[in-house]
Amino acid sequence: MTTKRVALVTGSTSGIGLSIASKFAAMGYDVAINSFEAEADVVDALRSVAGNGASVRYFQSDLSLNGGGYDLVGEVVSAFGQLDVLVNNAGVQKVAPIEDLPPADWDRIVAVSLDSAFHTIRAALPGMTGRGWGRIINIASAHGLRASPFKSAYVATKHAVVGLTKAVALETAEKGITVNAICPGYVWTPLVAAQVADQARVHGMSEEQVMREVILAPQPTRQFVQPEEIAELAAYLCGDLARSITGSAISIDGGWTAR
Repeated sequence: MTTKRVALVTGSTSGIGLSIASKFAAMGYDVAINSFEAEADVVDALRSVAGNGASVRYFQSDLSLNGGGYDLVGEVVSAFGQLDVLVNNAGVQKVAPIEDLPPADWDRIVAVSLDSAFHTIRAALPGMTGRGWGRIINIASAHGLRASPFKSAYVATKHAVVGLTKAVALETAEKGITVNAICPGYVWTPLVAAQVADQARVHGMSEEQVMREVILAPQPTRQFVQPEEIAELAAYLCGDLARSITGSAISIDGGWTAR
Protein backbone atom coordinates (compact mmCIF):
# COMPACT_ATOMS: atom_id res chain seq x y z
CA MET A 1 0.00 0.00 0.00
CA THR A 2 1.50 3.30 -1.10
CA THR A 3 -1.02 5.64 0.47
CA LYS A 4 -1.63 5.94 4.18
CA ARG A 5 -5.30 5.24 4.81
CA VAL A 6 -7.39 6.43 7.73
CA ALA A 7 -10.27 4.26 8.94
CA LEU A 8 -13.08 4.89 11.39
CA VAL A 9 -14.86 1.88 12.86
CA THR A 10 -17.88 2.73 15.00
CA GLY A 11 -18.77 0.53 17.95
CA SER A 12 -15.27 -0.91 17.92
CA THR A 13 -14.22 -1.64 21.49
CA SER A 14 -15.35 -5.28 21.36
CA GLY A 15 -16.58 -8.02 19.04
CA ILE A 16 -16.77 -7.48 15.30
CA GLY A 17 -15.77 -3.82 15.43
CA LEU A 18 -12.66 -4.47 17.49
CA SER A 19 -11.61 -7.27 15.16
CA ILE A 20 -12.00 -5.02 12.11
CA ALA A 21 -10.10 -2.17 13.78
CA SER A 22 -7.28 -4.56 14.70
CA LYS A 23 -7.10 -5.86 11.12
CA PHE A 24 -6.87 -2.35 9.69
CA ALA A 25 -4.14 -1.42 12.17
CA ALA A 26 -2.20 -4.55 11.19
CA MET A 27 -2.47 -3.37 7.57
CA GLY A 28 -0.86 -0.06 8.54
CA TYR A 29 -3.99 2.08 8.53
CA ASP A 30 -4.39 4.86 11.04
CA VAL A 31 -7.46 3.80 12.99
CA ALA A 32 -10.15 5.66 14.92
CA ILE A 33 -12.02 3.41 17.32
CA ASN A 34 -15.25 4.48 18.94
CA SER A 35 -17.87 3.74 21.56
CA PHE A 36 -20.01 5.66 24.05
CA GLU A 37 -17.79 4.57 26.96
CA ALA A 38 -15.27 6.75 28.76
CA GLU A 39 -11.72 6.33 27.47
CA ALA A 40 -10.57 5.01 30.84
CA ASP A 41 -12.94 2.07 30.37
CA VAL A 42 -11.56 1.01 26.97
CA VAL A 43 -7.82 1.02 27.70
CA ASP A 44 -7.51 -2.72 27.04
CA ALA A 45 -9.27 -2.37 23.67
CA LEU A 46 -6.97 0.49 22.68
CA ARG A 47 -3.91 -1.54 23.58
CA SER A 48 -5.13 -4.52 21.61
CA VAL A 49 -5.48 -2.49 18.39
CA ALA A 50 -1.76 -2.35 17.75
CA GLY A 51 -0.34 -2.67 14.29
CA ASN A 52 2.15 -1.98 11.59
CA GLY A 53 3.14 1.57 12.52
CA ALA A 54 -0.50 2.53 12.86
CA SER A 55 -1.72 5.47 14.88
CA VAL A 56 -4.72 4.37 16.92
CA ARG A 57 -6.93 6.89 18.71
CA TYR A 58 -10.14 6.64 20.65
CA PHE A 59 -13.15 8.87 19.99
CA GLN A 60 -15.97 8.80 22.51
CA SER A 61 -19.36 9.47 20.96
CA ASP A 62 -22.88 8.45 21.87
CA LEU A 63 -24.34 7.58 18.48
CA SER A 64 -27.85 7.43 19.92
CA LEU A 65 -27.79 11.23 20.04
CA ASN A 66 -29.02 13.14 17.01
CA GLY A 67 -26.09 14.07 14.79
CA GLY A 68 -23.56 12.21 16.94
CA GLY A 69 -22.19 10.39 13.92
CA TYR A 70 -21.77 13.61 11.96
CA ASP A 71 -19.78 15.16 14.81
CA LEU A 72 -17.70 12.00 15.20
CA VAL A 73 -16.52 12.11 11.59
CA GLY A 74 -15.57 15.76 12.02
CA GLU A 75 -13.45 14.91 15.05
CA VAL A 76 -11.69 12.09 13.21
CA VAL A 77 -10.92 14.29 10.20
CA SER A 78 -9.62 17.03 12.49
CA ALA A 79 -7.33 14.52 14.21
CA PHE A 80 -6.05 12.60 11.18
CA GLY A 81 -6.55 15.06 8.33
CA GLN A 82 -8.86 12.82 6.29
CA LEU A 83 -11.10 9.75 6.38
CA ASP A 84 -10.77 7.08 3.71
CA VAL A 85 -12.58 4.08 5.16
CA LEU A 86 -15.79 4.22 7.16
CA VAL A 87 -17.16 1.10 8.85
CA ASN A 88 -20.58 1.55 10.44
CA ASN A 89 -20.60 -1.26 12.97
CA ALA A 90 -22.34 0.25 16.01
CA GLY A 91 -25.58 -1.48 16.91
CA VAL A 92 -27.82 -2.40 19.82
CA GLN A 93 -30.40 -5.12 20.26
CA LYS A 94 -33.56 -5.79 22.22
CA VAL A 95 -35.47 -9.07 22.11
CA ALA A 96 -39.18 -8.73 22.89
CA PRO A 97 -42.59 -9.17 21.26
CA ILE A 98 -43.48 -5.92 19.54
CA GLU A 99 -46.33 -5.18 21.95
CA ASP A 100 -43.81 -5.38 24.82
CA LEU A 101 -41.09 -3.32 23.12
CA PRO A 102 -40.87 0.10 24.80
CA PRO A 103 -40.91 2.96 22.28
CA ALA A 104 -37.73 4.31 23.88
CA ASP A 105 -35.94 1.06 22.98
CA TRP A 106 -37.23 1.26 19.40
CA ASP A 107 -35.97 4.84 19.12
CA ARG A 108 -32.53 3.95 20.50
CA ILE A 109 -32.08 0.96 18.19
CA VAL A 110 -33.05 3.03 15.16
CA ALA A 111 -30.76 5.89 16.24
CA VAL A 112 -27.69 3.73 16.80
CA SER A 113 -28.10 1.16 14.02
CA LEU A 114 -29.56 3.32 11.23
CA ASP A 115 -29.53 7.06 11.91
CA SER A 116 -25.85 7.06 12.89
CA ALA A 117 -24.95 5.39 9.58
CA PHE A 118 -26.76 8.16 7.72
CA HIS A 119 -24.93 10.86 9.64
CA THR A 120 -21.46 9.31 9.30
CA ILE A 121 -21.90 8.63 5.58
CA ARG A 122 -23.18 12.13 4.95
CA ALA A 123 -20.20 13.60 6.79
CA ALA A 124 -17.58 11.33 5.19
CA LEU A 125 -18.63 11.54 1.54
CA PRO A 126 -17.40 15.06 0.66
CA GLY A 127 -13.81 14.22 1.58
CA MET A 128 -13.90 10.85 -0.18
CA THR A 129 -15.40 12.45 -3.27
CA GLY A 130 -12.75 15.16 -3.31
CA ARG A 131 -9.96 12.57 -3.22
CA GLY A 132 -11.69 10.25 -5.68
CA TRP A 133 -11.40 7.24 -3.37
CA GLY A 134 -13.35 5.86 -0.46
CA ARG A 135 -14.71 2.72 1.12
CA ILE A 136 -17.92 2.56 3.15
CA ILE A 137 -18.84 -0.71 4.81
CA ASN A 138 -22.06 -1.07 6.75
CA ILE A 139 -22.25 -4.03 9.09
CA ALA A 140 -25.80 -5.18 8.58
CA SER A 141 -26.88 -8.73 9.44
CA ALA A 142 -28.54 -11.82 8.09
CA HIS A 143 -31.50 -10.05 9.70
CA GLY A 144 -31.10 -7.44 6.99
CA LEU A 145 -32.15 -10.17 4.54
CA ARG A 146 -34.36 -12.41 6.68
CA ALA A 147 -36.73 -11.74 9.57
CA SER A 148 -37.01 -13.36 12.97
CA PRO A 149 -39.72 -12.92 15.60
CA PHE A 150 -39.19 -10.77 18.70
CA LYS A 151 -36.65 -8.54 16.93
CA SER A 152 -38.83 -6.02 15.11
CA ALA A 153 -36.61 -2.98 15.65
CA TYR A 154 -33.37 -4.80 14.87
CA VAL A 155 -34.77 -6.47 11.74
CA ALA A 156 -36.30 -3.20 10.53
CA THR A 157 -33.08 -1.22 10.95
CA LYS A 158 -30.88 -3.88 9.35
CA HIS A 159 -33.17 -4.10 6.33
CA ALA A 160 -32.99 -0.32 6.13
CA VAL A 161 -29.18 -0.36 6.33
CA VAL A 162 -29.07 -2.70 3.33
CA GLY A 163 -31.35 -0.31 1.42
CA LEU A 164 -29.23 2.67 2.45
CA THR A 165 -26.13 0.84 1.24
CA LYS A 166 -27.60 0.23 -2.20
CA ALA A 167 -28.88 3.78 -2.62
CA VAL A 168 -25.56 5.41 -1.65
CA ALA A 169 -23.64 2.94 -3.84
CA LEU A 170 -25.62 4.13 -6.85
CA GLU A 171 -25.02 7.77 -5.97
CA THR A 172 -21.25 7.25 -5.69
CA ALA A 173 -20.71 4.70 -8.46
CA GLU A 174 -18.62 7.06 -10.63
CA LYS A 175 -16.71 8.71 -7.77
CA GLY A 176 -14.18 6.00 -6.88
CA ILE A 177 -16.17 5.11 -3.76
CA THR A 178 -17.63 1.71 -2.99
CA VAL A 179 -20.44 1.11 -0.53
CA ASN A 180 -21.23 -2.38 0.69
CA ALA A 181 -23.03 -4.17 3.50
CA ILE A 182 -21.68 -7.22 5.28
CA CYS A 183 -24.47 -9.43 6.56
CA PRO A 184 -23.16 -11.82 9.21
CA GLY A 185 -25.10 -14.66 10.70
CA TYR A 186 -24.60 -15.31 14.37
CA VAL A 187 -21.14 -14.23 15.49
CA TRP A 188 -20.00 -15.00 19.00
CA THR A 189 -19.78 -11.49 20.44
CA PRO A 190 -20.93 -9.78 23.64
CA LEU A 191 -24.11 -8.75 21.78
CA VAL A 192 -24.97 -12.37 20.97
CA ALA A 193 -24.07 -13.48 24.48
CA ALA A 194 -26.65 -10.99 25.77
CA GLN A 195 -29.20 -12.32 23.28
CA VAL A 196 -28.79 -15.82 24.67
CA ALA A 197 -30.03 -14.67 28.05
CA ASP A 198 -32.87 -12.64 26.51
CA GLN A 199 -33.99 -15.50 24.28
CA ALA A 200 -33.90 -17.93 27.20
CA ARG A 201 -36.28 -15.65 29.07
CA VAL A 202 -38.62 -15.19 26.09
CA HIS A 203 -38.75 -18.89 25.21
CA GLY A 204 -38.62 -20.29 28.75
CA MET A 205 -35.59 -22.41 27.87
CA SER A 206 -32.10 -22.96 29.23
CA GLU A 207 -29.28 -20.95 27.64
CA GLU A 208 -27.76 -24.18 26.28
CA GLN A 209 -31.04 -25.07 24.58
CA VAL A 210 -31.32 -21.57 23.16
CA MET A 211 -27.87 -21.77 21.58
CA ARG A 212 -28.54 -25.18 20.01
CA GLU A 213 -32.23 -24.99 19.13
CA VAL A 214 -32.90 -21.28 18.58
CA ILE A 215 -29.84 -19.19 17.79
CA LEU A 216 -27.94 -21.63 15.58
CA ALA A 217 -31.05 -23.34 14.21
CA PRO A 218 -31.18 -21.23 11.02
CA GLN A 219 -27.40 -21.50 10.46
CA PRO A 220 -26.81 -24.80 8.63
CA THR A 221 -23.16 -25.05 9.68
CA ARG A 222 -24.30 -24.97 13.35
CA GLN A 223 -21.19 -22.90 14.06
CA PHE A 224 -20.82 -19.30 15.14
CA VAL A 225 -19.11 -17.02 12.64
CA GLN A 226 -15.86 -15.68 14.06
CA PRO A 227 -15.21 -11.90 14.18
CA GLU A 228 -11.94 -12.41 12.30
CA GLU A 229 -13.87 -13.70 9.29
CA ILE A 230 -15.78 -10.41 9.11
CA ALA A 231 -12.53 -8.46 9.46
CA GLU A 232 -10.92 -10.33 6.57
CA LEU A 233 -13.84 -9.53 4.28
CA ALA A 234 -13.79 -5.88 5.32
CA ALA A 235 -10.07 -5.73 4.51
CA TYR A 236 -10.66 -7.23 1.07
CA LEU A 237 -13.44 -4.77 0.30
CA CYS A 238 -11.01 -1.94 1.03
CA GLY A 239 -8.51 -3.15 -1.55
CA ASP A 240 -8.24 -1.82 -5.09
CA LEU A 241 -9.16 -5.25 -6.52
CA ALA A 242 -12.58 -4.84 -4.90
CA ARG A 243 -13.34 -1.61 -6.77
CA SER A 244 -16.14 -3.28 -8.77
CA ILE A 245 -17.90 -4.60 -5.67
CA THR A 246 -20.40 -1.95 -4.68
CA GLY A 247 -24.03 -1.94 -3.65
CA SER A 248 -23.70 -5.53 -2.43
CA ALA A 249 -25.10 -7.19 0.66
CA ILE A 250 -22.55 -9.93 1.29
CA SER A 251 -23.57 -12.79 3.54
CA ILE A 252 -21.26 -14.54 5.99
CA ASP A 253 -23.88 -16.65 7.68
CA GLY A 254 -23.03 -20.34 7.51
CA GLY A 255 -25.65 -20.86 4.79
CA TRP A 256 -28.54 -19.18 6.62
CA THR A 257 -29.77 -17.08 3.69
CA ALA A 258 -29.15 -19.90 1.17
CA ARG A 259 -32.41 -21.51 2.29
